[in-house]
Amino acid sequence: MTVRTAELLMAIATLLVSIGLMVNVYSDGLNIGWVEGRGPGAGVWPFWLSGGMAFASAWTLLRWFQGKTPESQSDEPYIAPETMFLVGVSALSLLIMLFLMTIIGTYLTLIIFMFFYVRVLGHHNWPMTISMMIGTPIFVYLLFEVALTKYLPKGLPFFEDGFLVIDNLRYEYFY
Repeated sequence: MTVRTAELLMAIATLLVSIGLMVNVYSDGLNIGWVEGRGPGAGVWPFWLSGGMAFASAWTLLRWFQGKTPESQSDEPYIAPETMFLVGVSALSLLIMLFLMTIIGTYLTLIIFMFFYVRVLGHHNWPMTISMMIGTPIFVYLLFEVALTKYLPKGLPFFEDGFLVIDNLRYEYFY
């Protein structure tokens, strides 16, 4: 696919989605205007934002047909083959990460994922890799389990039992 084709397809897709959102908001009966004594209706933001997106998409289509943008004249490939490889590897690694979360849990999976992504794909040095391998699960734990009190998957019972030790220490010393 060329850059020219990608711009055309994206403009058409965003125009159709924008019009679809506008129709959906309007057909759901949400007020898209001002409600006396209350302010803007429930549909104001989604309807008019979608309207703005539709206008921008239509403008992009017009400029594409006129050939006024560099993208509308470009026959270069939209995505380089090496980029497609990286996107494919990234998507596959995310799929494997989701699968591993059910077996070994979120935090051990994050350690493995960060090693693969930072060291293997990113070719970063060991201090950066180790800091990401340790820092990411700690940050995610503190954000979700401590601050938001939303428990993430711990994996099979063996891994979940191991994590209870950390939770027990946390509750013993901080609550």
